[in-house]
Amino acid sequence: MVRSQFQLQVLHFTSQVMLWSITCGAILAVASPLPIAKPHCQSSCGSIAIPYPFGIGVGCYLTGGPNGNFNEDSFQIVCDNSTSPPRLFLSNTSLEVLEISIDEYTLHVNSPITFSNCSKKQNNRQAPNLEDYPFWYSQKNRFTSMSCGGIALMTSNGYNGSKTTLGGCLSICDSSNDIMAKNNSCGGINCCQTTIPEYLDSFNASFGAVVDADTELECKSAFLVDQDWFTSSSTNISTINDRDEFVPVVLGWYVGNSTYSNIDIYGPTNWTDAHNSTIRGADGLLCSDGFHGNPYLIDGCHDINECEDEPYRCGSGNCINKPGDFECQFPDVQSLDVQSKRPIKVGVIVTSTAIGLLTLLVGGWWSYKVIKKRKNIKRKQKFFKQNGGLLLEQQLSSGEVSVEKIKVFNSKELEKATDHFNVDRILGQGGQGTVYKGMLEDGRIVAVKKSKIVDGGDQEVRQFINEIVILSQIIHRNVVKLLGCYLETEVPLLVYEFIANGTLSEYNHQQNEKYPLTWEMTLRVAIEVAGALSYLHSAAICPIYHRDIKSSNILLDDKYRAKVADFGTSRFVSIDQTHLTTLVHGTFGYLDPEYLQSSQFTDKSDVYSFGVVLAELLTGQKPVSVTRSQEGRSLSTYFLLSMEKNHLFDILDVRVMKDGGKEEIMKVANLAKRCLNLNGRKRPTMKEVAAELEGIQLSVNTSKHDDQNLADVAYVLRQEITEAWDVVSTSTGPCTDGGSSSCDAQSLLIVKTV
Repeated sequence: MVRSQFQLQVLHFTSQVMLWSITCGAILAVASPLPIAKPHCQSSCGSIAIPYPFGIGVGCYLTGGPNGNFNEDSFQIVCDNSTSPPRLFLSNTSLEVLEISIDEYTLHVNSPITFSNCSKKQNNRQAPNLEDYPFWYSQKNRFTSMSCGGIALMTSNGYNGSKTTLGGCLSICDSSNDIMAKNNSCGGINCCQTTIPEYLDSFNASFGAVVDADTELECKSAFLVDQDWFTSSSTNISTINDRDEFVPVVLGWYVGNSTYSNIDIYGPTNWTDAHNSTIRGADGLLCSDGFHGNPYLIDGCHDINECEDEPYRCGSGNCINKPGDFECQFPDVQSLDVQSKRPIKVGVIVTSTAIGLLTLLVGGWWSYKVIKKRKNIKRKQKFFKQNGGLLLEQQLSSGEVSVEKIKVFNSKELEKATDHFNVDRILGQGGQGTVYKGMLEDGRIVAVKKSKIVDGGDQEVRQFINEIVILSQIIHRNVVKLLGCYLETEVPLLVYEFIANGTLSEYNHQQNEKYPLTWEMTLRVAIEVAGALSYLHSAAICPIYHRDIKSSNILLDDKYRAKVADFGTSRFVSIDQTHLTTLVHGTFGYLDPEYLQSSQFTDKSDVYSFGVVLAELLTGQKPVSVTRSQEGRSLSTYFLLSMEKNHLFDILDVRVMKDGGKEEIMKVANLAKRCLNLNGRKRPTMKEVAAELEGIQLSVNTSKHDDQNLADVAYVLRQEITEAWDVVSTSTGPCTDGGSSSCDAQSLLIVKTV
């Protein structure tokens, strides 16, 4: 029987697939793993791979350190084969290595737990100090404490032997609560945790006051741990004080682009981007897109054969691999000359079948639209409830929120305004969500905040609704204005007025050459922020504590006027009351140390954060920096130490020294010093701060006015002198009683000179 052309095409395609399968099988059979270590060097210990620049033995690891600042054997690995399985350790440290990642620049190691009052435990043992190594504790870790109603603190040694607090958390004692044991959660009951600063290379764990004195002598622990550890199936956090000595910690590492003390053929001078196989990352090297392997080895990056990884990526076309890329080629489509000799009734059957199918499709489509519409309604109701809609309705019914001040937008309106939340429209990202730039149908430019809430947790929902409630009550020219919201979507949306010139942090730390931050502008911005906080503390209907004052939460509009933003963690409070929390809210570098110790947030805590902002404006430096000395990494400590040693003018920003008068600068610096007082009671109120700043600005303006008056007087005197000299220009006699005109002119000249 003669086969049809279609059958022949099927047979041809099948043969091609079989040929491809045989070829790929042969390739895979002979393929060898890519090298990760230097030639003739051990590439693993047990089941753990050891990629270069790490290595075992002389000549197998990168030696030296950037500019000689680090231990020369930082990348040396020791393999202990006396255990089963073998164990890895970082040379000259007690840290056991669990995993090394080239792509993410991370090390997973075992770090000791700090115990206190624990029998059969080594108490007060601390995590290793990494200052002499090119490693730091990654922000993927969480500082965690297991205790019954205790405060755990992270500290570092400050100046004059004092301790600088880096962070901490408070746990609440509840022996009847078994939530932690059920799901390994650590939310404040018998266990607490918090984030850590960037590039942290050393810290000490200690324990503060205990809420319940009866539990003061109970066993407690504090440790840094990988945040993914809590979700591991092998983790049992409730028994850690009884059985564990170590927990997994993530370290960041880098080799940098600086010259190393001992250069070999694998040193930085030979790390190139030849053949486009490697590129330099911020801290080292990465293989380019389309390549994989170890970029620290010569020719260590190898091409990825995309056609082998996904043989059907080109569909019916041919996939052709290229260095770092691939190409799809498709054959020309040729028409087939097929003549139909079927009876005419076949056409009728086909037509009837098509009409039936069309009717079925139309009916199915209509049913689908109806069902989809009902599902969307239920879905919106679910999201409305999940995003705090019921809580907002409760606030509206109680009269706490003015409904006239809040517009309820729809999803299509906001999607159109932000171009479907295009990444190119992102203005910034923070702890509460992502902010997009948008334009409404009436032409208004707005900022749309897309919250990060995805699970509907009570704490997050209350923060979100809290921002709506608070901003609806605030009417102040230096507070960002809330225009409306939308709750019937997976993540809730807030719509604010658009503030054109970004944040004060960007403007202060990335100088704008076209509109530089002058002393006059610095003083004005400080007054506007202080005035807004003074209004929140004492002039609003009910006192409001912001709780996260920082330069990145201060926006600048088109006229460079300050606007205080981000009220997600703010709180209404009764007069003369403080706010007690189990979780510390705020940003490292700006947090009130007294708040960290007591977990009681007061109006003076906002004053402390504002003091850090003043120090930023005066020095142009960031609140936390690893480039400063150990004792001065916190800007507040660095600023106070400089004032104590009379070195203030050595750390001031150039623009402040250029435009500001020494007397006014000292007044502002002394005000910042008072705001940063460790004793909250000795700090001024925001009303006093605002008044004092306005007084300084008034004195500056008065001084300028007086200088202008002096200049006008000098001009008049010059005119009179000129006229006087014109009068006596024909006289050649000496200045005697007979030459009075000439003497008068000289008298005027003397007055002008004085």
